[in-house]
Amino acid sequence: MANLKEIRNRITSIGSTMKITSAMKMVSAAKLKKAQDAITAMRPYSNKLTELLQSLSATLEGDISSVYAQQREVNNVLLVVITSNRGLCGGFNSSVIKKSIALIKDSYTGKQVDILAIGKKGNDLLSKEYKVIANESDLFDKLTFDNTAIVANHLMELFADETYDSIQIISNNFKNAATQITTHEQFLPIVPTSSEANVNLDYIFEPSKIEIIEGLIPKSLKTQLYKSVRDSFAAEHGARMTAMHKATDNATELRDDLLLTYNKARQAAITNEILEIVGGAEALNN
Repeated sequence: MANLKEIRNRITSIGSTMKITSAMKMVSAAKLKKAQDAITAMRPYSNKLTELLQSLSATLEGDISSVYAQQREVNNVLLVVITSNRGLCGGFNSSVIKKSIALIKDSYTGKQVDILAIGKKGNDLLSKEYKVIANESDLFDKLTFDNTAIVANHLMELFADETYDSIQIISNNFKNAATQITTHEQFLPIVPTSSEANVNLDYIFEPSKIEIIEGLIPKSLKTQLYKSVRDSFAAEHGARMTAMHKATDNATELRDDLLLTYNKARQAAITNEILEIVGGAEALNN
């Protein structure tokens, strides 16, 4: 009977866990819809802004006269690692952290590499081995373009004063609720492009092309960071919803197995009791 009580307690515990995972799945599904709509609406604007900047850059003679386009020898590198503030989202955070560590060991061997963490999970794990210059986890509490622009301005200042020669962003991009793509993109310096699109179109620019590009570059960089954070935010909820869905399914399967084991054990206990009663009755009759 002690065994039956233990199994019964486990079934009750698993039932409570199922309620929690099911509730977390529904919460993440509701948040995912809002985050997915936000990043879906933003991508065309971000892509068009980048396309416009590349198109204008391709029509200029010579290099862009911008401090953000300076190609320097890379000695000091800053990695902007975007993770989540909370766990229970499968391999969402571990994939970004593994990508960051692999990048440090493979691509930046012998370089000074620092980290700016956006998300508590990345900060907690990477700060054990690497230098984290800032933790911008509060960004997710009120995720707006203005708040993200403050971080982007700080990154641009660090590059402009030559504190860092290269700034890279590592994050998860949202594809769908079940798929997140771990990406690595260069934030600064601006990647030189040689786009041939719209080069021969006869536009009249007011103000000049260079002035337009100088104004577009900071806006483009802020938009790029905001898009990366938004992508990661949507991917986090998708990963958590999927993880909680799988956890609920696994808990259901485990509960069913325990129920079968419990019924078998209870039936065996009843059979033993019947055998003891019949054996005792026969002994009395004899």
